Amino acid sequence: MQSSTPHRPLTQSPWLIVAQAAAALAAGMGIGRFVYTPVLPLMHAQAGLSSSLGASLATANFIGYLAGALVGIAVPTVVRSAPVLRGSLVVLVATLALTPLTHDGTAWFLLRLVAGATSALIFVIAVSAMLSGLRAHAHHLVGWAFGGVGAGIALSGLLVVAVQAASTWQAAWWTCAALAALLAALAWPLARQPEPRSSETGAQTERPRTHRWFLALLASYTFEGIGYIIAGTFLVAAIQQGVKGWLGSGAWVMVGLAALPSCALWTWLAIRWSRPALLLTSLTIQAIGIALPALLGGAMPALISAVLFGATFMGVSTIALSIGTHLQVPRAVALLTAGYSAGQILGPLLAAPLLSHGYHQALLLGSAMVVAAAVAAAALCVRFPHHLRHAAA
Repeated sequence: MQSSTPHRPLTQSPWLIVAQAAAALAAGMGIGRFVYTPVLPLMHAQAGLSSSLGASLATANFIGYLAGALVGIAVPTVVRSAPVLRGSLVVLVATLALTPLTHDGTAWFLLRLVAGATSALIFVIAVSAMLSGLRAHAHHLVGWAFGGVGAGIALSGLLVVAVQAASTWQAAWWTCAALAALLAALAWPLARQPEPRSSETGAQTERPRTHRWFLALLASYTFEGIGYIIAGTFLVAAIQQGVKGWLGSGAWVMVGLAALPSCALWTWLAIRWSRPALLLTSLTIQAIGIALPALLGGAMPALISAVLFGATFMGVSTIALSIGTHLQVPRAVALLTAGYSAGQILGPLLAAPLLSHGYHQALLLGSAMVVAAAVAAAALCVRFPHHLRHAAA
């Protein structure tokens, strides 16, 4: 009978799940969160946005992101809800489209706040649905799905570069809102797969004790949140200060293009090397990339910085979330996302006093925070439990 046929069959193509999850992450993260970075210089030049208000708007987005992550921790059913994912995508697109309709700082603050909350919900729900749908398939597919963030960054960055040559900051927001709406439509069918049936009576008592490694991971990921968001918010503006022409405005596109294949590459490397060691390696590379434009002028350091940052920031997230899942701590993804977003709130606040001297000192601060994340990742490497029995039936 037709009523007995499930709406989403378990035999759904894994690449279709990858495409839907990538579209959701491209809309929610690549555009909803990160389009502010390439639009920021335009808003400084055309909308009269001050450096302090620019930092406050970034902070508003991160506060909203933390709130969305905390909802995922407090209400676990939200993480499994396709209607919440769809509603969040609609609200996110609306915030992008409404931003150019005002010059009021309070309105901008509220819109970025709501955008942050919906971005977090999209992230945790899409990742949960993706992991459940791909659990029986090759792990590198997860990396390609996370690559949607890089695709969203690259596509929105290209739109902003194209629009700023012929139009205004308002047009940049509207075209990116239209792109986010298209991606939301592609992501619309994404939903969590049913879990396989198993006895749950012993699951809680048999879970291995891995909390000390998880605490080191949480500390590392929180410091990464501080450092990466300083670079993610101010890297383009810093490069534009020192490099004129297409490279300054196109740096964010380079970040996205480097991020697109990076997650698949890091997940492939994780098959062959220790994930904690890869986390330490990626954080070290990222710290170097963030510091480069502050230490060396010219086009080549700027280009290398954009590529190194893009090649690592989503890779760090992919590896960290994979380690958290491996350690079998309940609601690990939501907990790590909350720590990450708390770091992102601190980042712009710590960087704001340094912005009166330009962006170079802020980038050095961001690099130092990523070094601290690498130190915590080094502690994670000590006697890491690579082989665990899964909490079992």
